[in-house]
Amino acid sequence: MGKSEGSVAQETWHGHVTALTVAPEYRRLGLAAKMMNILEEVSDRKQCFFVDLFVRVSNEIAVDMYKWLGYTVYRRVLEYYSGDPDEDAFDMRKALSRDKEMKSVIPVKEPVRPEDVE
Repeated sequence: MGKSEGSVAQETWHGHVTALTVAPEYRRLGLAAKMMNILEEVSDRKQCFFVDLFVRVSNEIAVDMYKWLGYTVYRRVLEYYSGDPDEDAFDMRKALSRDKEMKSVIPVKEPVRPEDVE
């Protein structure tokens, strides 16, 4: 599932991956990549600047997959996921054609808190 959000007239306009899951028996068939590609294409047609998503820092398989798809770690969000213990997330991004200068993917050096995420 995905959506567009932010301010259309500003560089915050982006596609967002709300959730992506593939049943274990259908993994490694390229389905996640196809779904991501569709969201990226739709977001690009809607003139978004980038696509972003949040992923658990511990989910190395997903992090590696997103990197393989061209996403970079934009910032770390401390204690984004509740649990015992709480877990940090990576906010990962991929610039789209509207962001010619790639401003949207310049990494933030210091971690942020969830309340600081727009």
